[in-house]
Amino acid sequence: MALSQGLQQKLLQKLSPQQIQLMKLLQVPTANLEERIKEEMEENPALETAEDDRSADDNEMVDEFASDLEDDYETDGSEDEYDNLDLTEYLSDDDDIADYKLRDDNYPEIDEKQSLPFKVENTFHEYLLDQLRMLNLNDKEERIAEQIVGSIDDDGYLRRELSAIADDLAFRQNIIASEEEIHALLKQIQRFDPPGIGARDLKQCLILQLERQKEEGFDTEITIAILTKYFDEFTKKHYEKIQKGLSLTDEDLKNAINQIIRLNPKPGSNVGESSMSEGYVIPDFFIHNNNNKLELTLNSRNAPDLRVSEGYKDMLKEYDRGSKKDKRQKEAVIFIKQKIDAAKWFIDAIKQRQNTLYITMHAIMNYQKDFFLTGDETMLKPMILKDIAEITGLDISTVSRVANSKFVQTEFGTYRLKFFFSESLSTDSGEEVSTREVKKILSDMVEGESKKKPLSDERLTALLQEKGYNIARRTVAKYREQLNIPVARLRKQL
Repeated sequence: MALSQGLQQKLLQKLSPQQIQLMKLLQVPTANLEERIKEEMEENPALETAEDDRSADDNEMVDEFASDLEDDYETDGSEDEYDNLDLTEYLSDDDDIADYKLRDDNYPEIDEKQSLPFKVENTFHEYLLDQLRMLNLNDKEERIAEQIVGSIDDDGYLRRELSAIADDLAFRQNIIASEEEIHALLKQIQRFDPPGIGARDLKQCLILQLERQKEEGFDTEITIAILTKYFDEFTKKHYEKIQKGLSLTDEDLKNAINQIIRLNPKPGSNVGESSMSEGYVIPDFFIHNNNNKLELTLNSRNAPDLRVSEGYKDMLKEYDRGSKKDKRQKEAVIFIKQKIDAAKWFIDAIKQRQNTLYITMHAIMNYQKDFFLTGDETMLKPMILKDIAEITGLDISTVSRVANSKFVQTEFGTYRLKFFFSESLSTDSGEEVSTREVKKILSDMVEGESKKKPLSDERLTALLQEKGYNIARRTVAKYREQLNIPVARLRKQL
């Protein structure tokens, strides 16, 4: 087959490195922005914070560069490719401090430099290993116990089969252990704190906690009998069958239920760093109500003023003042220019990030003004990404990146930005309301219902329709599930 050449024209859409960098920065929440900036500063020495003074290292670097310029190098005749170096834009005396804070002078306390809160504590598994060291075990038993502890999930359960743990010990640590040996050590680990650790399932987890309470003097025999013999019936709230099988009075059953609901179904979730619920939320925005006038500020605590290193600028000035410019020096200058360009690109990306965050949140604030003034969820308007994109002139994907993993602090609490986005639902009058409003009313209905006779989905649907909301029963069921509200039968109480 003969080779041939051809000319082809294509229209392609490609993102520049700066656009890719900006998109990645938009997704970074304020809590992680400081770390991202530090990474960039470590990779690019031409980037520094405005508060940094020129260090001795910078002065030494400039002096060394200047001395190199004074040396009489032999040229190699290949200087033409470097003759077009234009350093005009790099020799400006402007401070180049980025002004992207978007702060409000009315609230200077927001911008005070404070250290972010952090926790210093052992992890969940380290907490278990500390207790393991207190057991009197030989070397083999200790290594088997460590394998068991390492196999426990973050919520405190041991869901792996004992045979699989035995295989891991044999193949990875060359330890031959029977399931009986592993089970005996597991029984000791199940005595650790918090109670319920190392359980194989929910049933065993609850029983382990009740047995610990029994040792402490509490009367839990009836409750243990219910979970041991009638666990499935209890989860389905077939109380009549339980009472009949164990000959219990209503008072006995009620006391047992109260004991069970106080137990922890995930004993490992509240220990150490495994508890995600104890993580600190760093708001990205602050909204203040100043005499019914909403004021928006960005949390710029983790976005320091950045600038191009003065040391690198001085090196270019030394080069520009020098009379002899050979290839080696020009290669160094090209490298410096690349680092300065990268620093400027990053500073500009941070500035664009802050501006994009601000105009997007400002649009959301104005769109949901009634909520931010009152804190009433029923005042939320239907709002989708497209609505904010049309207001700001940004792309929907950009708005989505801003809304992802961002938080806003108001006088009514701290909310995810995604909280304000919801679809619409029509009323009898033809007015469109937010599905968030319907969910709030649904939640209030369930909260105010009689627990002895909870409202069914059909009854909830009828009540909502009486209030003027055109909604189907299956939609009510969907909203109920999204709110983590169980069906009426499971909400029933004695």
